[in-house]
Amino acid sequence: MLQNLKINNIAIIKEAVIDFNNGLNVLTGETGAGKSIIIDAINAVLGERTSRELIRTGSDFAEVSALFSDINASVKSALIEIGITPEEDGTLLILRKIFADGKNICKINGQSVTVSMLKKIGRTLINIHGQLDNQNLLNEDYHIFYIDSFAQNDSVKDEYQAAFNDFKEAERKYKSFIENESEKARKIDILTYQTEEIEAADIKIGEYADLIKRRNFLQNAETLLELVSSALGSLDGQEGENGAVSGVSFAVSALQKALDYDDSLKAVSETLTDISYSLSDCISTLNDFLFSADVDPRELDGIEERLSLLESIFKKYGETEEEVLKYFENAQKELEEITFSDQIKEKLKAVAVEKQIIMQTAANKLSEARKAASARFAEKVAEELAFLEMPSIVFKIVQNKIECAENGQDEIYFLISANIGEEPKALSKIASGGELSRIMLAIKNVLASNDEIQTLIFDEIDTGVSGRTAQKIGIKLKEVSFDRQVLCVTHLAQIAAFADSHYLISKRESENKTFTDVKHIEYDERVSELSRIIGGIESTDISKQAAAELIDYAKNYFLDKN
Repeated sequence: MLQNLKINNIAIIKEAVIDFNNGLNVLTGETGAGKSIIIDAINAVLGERTSRELIRTGSDFAEVSALFSDINASVKSALIEIGITPEEDGTLLILRKIFADGKNICKINGQSVTVSMLKKIGRTLINIHGQLDNQNLLNEDYHIFYIDSFAQNDSVKDEYQAAFNDFKEAERKYKSFIENESEKARKIDILTYQTEEIEAADIKIGEYADLIKRRNFLQNAETLLELVSSALGSLDGQEGENGAVSGVSFAVSALQKALDYDDSLKAVSETLTDISYSLSDCISTLNDFLFSADVDPRELDGIEERLSLLESIFKKYGETEEEVLKYFENAQKELEEITFSDQIKEKLKAVAVEKQIIMQTAANKLSEARKAASARFAEKVAEELAFLEMPSIVFKIVQNKIECAENGQDEIYFLISANIGEEPKALSKIASGGELSRIMLAIKNVLASNDEIQTLIFDEIDTGVSGRTAQKIGIKLKEVSFDRQVLCVTHLAQIAAFADSHYLISKRESENKTFTDVKHIEYDERVSELSRIIGGIESTDISKQAAAELIDYAKNYFLDKN
């Protein structure tokens, strides 16, 4: 349950700390005092969409934190899914800080999370009913979601949606193939030309680089051979002159004789001997190079022609031999697929038909689950409405079969007849504001019996009702609070009288600024507050007596029932 709420710099609330309790928690106060702001703050800390306009004027940020206790298994499971280990004592602290520049800081048990992660956890903690729910109730597109929620058929729905997605993908592939088949002949011509051109080019990996290297040699062969010959002459001698090898050989011979007189020259002698051998190897290598040099001017023309062909191929099919060969491989594969298109088309069609059968089976299963749930749902909602002073209500659920779509093959919407003898009609056509509030409360109560959310919030559930009906709503909210925490914002004394914990929201002005205060009130102050609600501008002895009677009636109502 929601144990503690701290609000800082939200709208006209500078600072507020509210300790909530089990049972029915009621918030009352003058219009504009800030009751809806508290609901906005709770929505914010649960990760719902909010605006920087929520930040109090003159402040750089707004901050809300909420402490929960005794969290259930569903909440713990959701925490583990986002990588947070639940506290052993069952507490959960969530915080959201909203900055004027739009930045958000969100934390769960001190660990930073995203807004979407916060929202995922928030939806397992609190269910908020507000005026938007009444609008959704008028939108028939939402009715199917109420039935699915009541049926708790998430696994059946997930099975259908997976089958639906598989079918749509198979259908897309088949249709795409059919649409492209008209261009088959043109595509075959193009692919055939491309594969034959690449195949004729006889591409070999590394050939282009080798050709560039060979062309460079041939283009500079004359200069290269002259340089090598010059180097060889310097080493081996030319035109009767001794070369470097002869000089080193003479030096080696002289030093070997000198060793007879001084062996300290041994190292130098050995080094020159090694140099002599190395120079001989160099001469041998240079001679081999000159002897094997094959310089044919006609070869250069062939290389230029081959390079031109390769560069033309590269421009069309890839920048390297590897890319061209990959293109060739893919083109051959595509050509083969087109060539055998009839077989492929039949295969794709067979897959689509198979996926459609699986989808239809799942759709039928989902429809049956909804049909069974609808009957029970309608019965329970009618029972709730009878208690809420709508005994003649006829609540009907229509389920029509449509073409399979994202949510199945069902179109579901609610019809009601509030008076005997009238045909059930769409809610949007005949339901008043008060009737909508009661129908929504009835639906919420029925749905609440099937979920594990521990805290329910009703924001102005009393719209359009008064008197005996309002008292019945108070009784119903009290009943709901027996096994879960309920927070209710109300303008009606008949509902506020049933509170286990009553909070007064008031507004004050100080130093040209507006402030909202939240105060937990006990019996005497509750009598005054209910008297204000009943009596208007001024409380009278009569309105105070009526307020006290309402509180005493609410206190004794369930005692008398037992």
